[in-house]
Amino acid sequence: MTRFLSRWLVLTIAAGVMVALLPGMEAVGEPPVLGIAAFSLFLALINASIKPVVQLIALPISILSFGLFALILNWLFMELASWLAMSLFDVGVIIHGFLWAVLGSLIMAIVSGLVNAVIGD
Repeated sequence: MTRFLSRWLVLTIAAGVMVALLPGMEAVGEPPVLGIAAFSLFLALINASIKPVVQLIALPISILSFGLFALILNWLFMELASWLAMSLFDVGVIIHGFLWAVLGSLIMAIVSGLVNAVIGD
């Protein structure tokens, strides 16, 4: 359980940096960190539960597309996390397009790696 909570904290920090840097991402909630935390909670749940299975099933398509299909999967998972947070809690992160989701995924991966290196996850 502590591993999941630390992963959620790391994703919340990464999502906060992503929203702060990208104009195509918008945090909804009062305070905005509440929306970012809800979005990252659902993203952590998706990453822990269905993402590995979907990536394994989609592996042949990802190989044939030289990994471009993985970008589409990341976009879909970010949209799903955003939709779940908005529909269940009325807070979250609004993603204004595929390109912003791809850039957001890159920023989240870099920041998550840096934060994991600092806290020693």
